[in-house]
Amino acid sequence: MAMTNRIISLSLFLFLSVAAARNLPSLISDGLDNNNASSLRSLATAKSASSCDETYGFMPCTSTWEGNLFLILVYGYFMYTAATFLSNGSELLLEILGPGIVGGLFLPVLGALPDALLILVSGLSGSTSTAQSQVSVGMGLLAGSTVMLLTVIWGASVIVGKTDLRGSIAIDETDTKGFSLTGSGVSTDIWTSYAARIMVVSVIPFIVVQVPQVINSTSGRRIAILIGLILSLLFLGSYCLYQIVQPWIQKRKVAFVKNKKFYSGFLHLLKTRYGKLFTHDGKLNEEAAKRIFEALDVNHDEHLSPTELRAFIIGMEFEDLKVGVDDLVNRVMKEFDTNPDSQISFDEFKSGVAKWVDYLKSSRPRNVAPHAETMKYLTDLHEESHRQHELLGDDEDVADEDAERNPKKTAIKAVLLLLLGTVIAAAFADPLVDAVDNFSSATSIPTFFISFIALPLATNSSEAVSAIIFASRKTRKTASLTFSELYGAVTMNNVLCLSVFLALVYIRGLTWDFSSEVLIILVVCIVMGLLGSFRTAFPLWTAIIAFALYPISLLLVYVLDYICGWS
Repeated sequence: MAMTNRIISLSLFLFLSVAAARNLPSLISDGLDNNNASSLRSLATAKSASSCDETYGFMPCTSTWEGNLFLILVYGYFMYTAATFLSNGSELLLEILGPGIVGGLFLPVLGALPDALLILVSGLSGSTSTAQSQVSVGMGLLAGSTVMLLTVIWGASVIVGKTDLRGSIAIDETDTKGFSLTGSGVSTDIWTSYAARIMVVSVIPFIVVQVPQVINSTSGRRIAILIGLILSLLFLGSYCLYQIVQPWIQKRKVAFVKNKKFYSGFLHLLKTRYGKLFTHDGKLNEEAAKRIFEALDVNHDEHLSPTELRAFIIGMEFEDLKVGVDDLVNRVMKEFDTNPDSQISFDEFKSGVAKWVDYLKSSRPRNVAPHAETMKYLTDLHEESHRQHELLGDDEDVADEDAERNPKKTAIKAVLLLLLGTVIAAAFADPLVDAVDNFSSATSIPTFFISFIALPLATNSSEAVSAIIFASRKTRKTASLTFSELYGAVTMNNVLCLSVFLALVYIRGLTWDFSSEVLIILVVCIVMGLLGSFRTAFPLWTAIIAFALYPISLLLVYVLDYICGWS
C-alpha cells in the first residue's frame, strides 16, 4: 500500500512539474512559441532562439538558470526516489535469499546503479564534442559521491553514533561524556577495517590512468585508459567475489576466536578460583589439578558428570559468546571424555587440560609473548582472546519475521521495487545531465562543481539517511554496519562507476583531462581509508578531519584547474 501511494505521488508530482514548466515560458521552453504559431517562419525563428533541446522530444527544457535549477530539483528528486527503491528492493531480496550471490553481487551493483547510469548518459549524448563537455558531469558525480560519503556522511555518523570510549571500545548506548574530542566516539569491528583497506586498494586504476599525465606523455594516454579499464573490471569481479565468500570467512573466523576464548577462559577461571595449574617450567601441577578435580566432583565418585560440569559452567562469564550452557558442557565432554562413557576421570581431566594448553600455545597471537610461566601466559592470552572477540563483533543477524512468513509476497515486492527503481533511474538520468549542463551554460559555473555538490545529494541520499539512522542506535554493531556500508559504496564507485566512465572515454575517443579531480579522490580515499584501516576506535576529533576534507577538496580543484591551469 505504501509503495502504491508513493507511485501515485510520483506520477502526480511529475505531471504537475511538467505542467508548471510549460506554463512558465520565460523560464522553461517546450520548443514551441504558441503566440507565433500562425507563421511557419516565426515558428522557425522561435525554435532557433531557444537554445535548449528537449530530451526524448517531449521533456521540458530551458535556457535560463532559474528554470534549469527547477529542473535539477525535479529530476534530482526522481533520481533520489529511484535510489531509494533500489536500496529497499535490494534489502528485501537480501532478507529472503541471504548474503551469498545476492549480498555479494547484486546488492553492491544495484546500490551504485543510479551513479553508473548518470555517468553513462553523460558520455553518450550527441557528438564527441558534446560528450566531452557533458562527461564532466559524470566525473563531478564520481568525485562528489566519493568525497561526500567519506567526509560529510562519515563525520555525521561519528557524531550521531557517539558513545563513551573505554580504551579502543565504545560502550553501547552510553553517552555521558558529551562532545569530548577524545573520550567520546564510535568503535567498529575488524571487518570494517578490512573494508577500508579494500577501498584504498580500489584507487589503483585511478593511479594507472593518471600515469601518462604525470610523466607528461600524450602517446600512452589511450593505453593507460585501457589498462585502467581492465584493472577496474578485474577489481570489480574480485570485490564481488569477496563479498560472496566474506560471510563464510567471517563465520569461520568468529567460531575460531570463540573456541579459543572458551579454552583460555575455562583455564583462566580454574586458575583464578583454585590456584596455579602449572609449575614455573610449564608442567602440570598434579596436586593443584587433583584439588580442582575434587572441588568439581560434587558427589565424590572420582568422575565428573555432565551435571557437575553444568553447575560449574553456569558460573562462568561467557554470555557474550552467544553459546548455550548445554553446548559448552557438550564441548568439554566431547574433548575430555576419551572413553567415551559420559563421565570424565582424573586422568582424562589432566590430559584434556594439557591438550587445551598446547592448543592455545600453538595459536598464540603475535602480540602475546610466550611467557615461561604458563599461567601468566594464559592470563595474557585470555585478555587477548576477549579483545579479538570484541573486534570481530557478533555474527548473528536478526531475521525479518515478515519476510520469513511471506517470502513470496516479499519477493514480489522486492522485484517490483528493483524494476521501478531501474526504470526511473534510466528515464531521468539523461534529462538531469542535460539540466546540469544547461545550468552551467546559463551561470558560467563549471559543470564539475554543480555535479560535485548537487548530484550526490540525489543519488546518495538514501545511503546517507540509512547510515545516519544505523549510527544513531549507538551500538558497536550498528557503527560497524554503517562504516562498512560507506566504505563499500565508495569501493563500488571506484570500480563499477570508474569502469563505466573509462569505457566511455576509451570507446568514444574522449580526452582524459581530470588530473585535479583524480587527485582529490586519491587524497580523500587514502586519508580516510588509512584512518579506518589501522584503528577501530574513532573519537570525535576524527570527524573534524572528515568534515574539513570536503571544502579542501573543492578548493583544491579550483586552485589546480583555474589558478595553476591543470585543466
